[in-house]
Amino acid sequence: MGSYLLSHVHALGGGVVAYLIPFLFVLSLVVFFHELGHFLIARWCGVRILVFSIGFGPEIIGFNDRHGTRWKIAAVPLGGYVKFFGDENAGSAPDTPRLETMSEAERRQSFFFQPVFKRAAIVVAGPMANFVLAIVIFAMIFALYGKQTMSARVDAVQPDSPAAAAGFQPGDLVVAIDGKPIDSFEDMQRIVSDSAGDTLKVTVDRKGTPLVLTATPTLKEVKDNFGNVHRIGLLGISRSMVPADLKLHPVAPPQAVWMGVQETWFVIDRTLTYIGGVVVGREAADQLGGPIRIAQISGEVATIGFVALIHLAAVLSVSIGLLNLFPIPLLDGGHLLFYSIEALRGRPLSERAQEVGFRIGLAIVVMLMIFATFNDIVHLRTS
Repeated sequence: MGSYLLSHVHALGGGVVAYLIPFLFVLSLVVFFHELGHFLIARWCGVRILVFSIGFGPEIIGFNDRHGTRWKIAAVPLGGYVKFFGDENAGSAPDTPRLETMSEAERRQSFFFQPVFKRAAIVVAGPMANFVLAIVIFAMIFALYGKQTMSARVDAVQPDSPAAAAGFQPGDLVVAIDGKPIDSFEDMQRIVSDSAGDTLKVTVDRKGTPLVLTATPTLKEVKDNFGNVHRIGLLGISRSMVPADLKLHPVAPPQAVWMGVQETWFVIDRTLTYIGGVVVGREAADQLGGPIRIAQISGEVATIGFVALIHLAAVLSVSIGLLNLFPIPLLDGGHLLFYSIEALRGRPLSERAQEVGFRIGLAIVVMLMIFATFNDIVHLRTS
């Protein structure tokens, strides 16, 4: 359970070791918690677990616990899996000959003979564990370091920009957009970046006088600090860097948890918005990446510091959790799709139908991996 496509991040530059160590740390952390979700719920349901593996291929190191589960680290660190009693392989394909000869006692320990709601719970536990990990990481960062915000005050307005056309002036303080309160420049950026082509009603405080300005962000390509291109909505204003506009807010633990939930939802929302944009042709698919980009971004983020690296792990954890919920056979979402059909029909799909589904899912996953790797190589050549 848990073989999956890695997606979402950005391109490999020089210094293989400098990239490899942060990459293995981030990926192993995310994979471990994903598989731990499957593992814990499976054990709670009474399912016997044969193997808990980080990575695929030959075992590098491992041990057996008191329940007989083999915990191991394998040679190819691009995922992981939990192998249940009755599984034929790491992809959780059923070992049909073995299943047919199981005793009643053995069936009670096999994943495949569990009620459909238990199987669904075990499957969904992996992605849920990814979301929980992200919430915990975000919450810890907020609780330990507080939340630093910059007031949404305009420092300069670019000529011939949507902001200039709307009548923005230096010194304006944005207090609301479409009636939603704005507490920081980041709050404003998040709304504007997703609103290219949309008309926004922006409420500003101009020297104590409230004004409502109408602005339409334009879609622009911008590069981040790592050279990655993003297509986002922009108004054409810059933030004030006056010390008085910079605030550090301490965050209590309960509030930090809620902020962690909000940050996790923000990543989910942005990811789904991007994928939806790709489907309708509004976004380019060249932002999809694979392990090469994960390695590159991990190494570069590691140069900023451990907090930045652990923050990246949280973002990647959300992305992998969400990806695995897509209804593609071979991913967790594909298993959930089959279980939903089984619950509605009162019986599982035929082995032939499931085999065809998994072959289709494998083809989709392989094509996505090839496409993501192609994007990585193009990104390498142009960076």
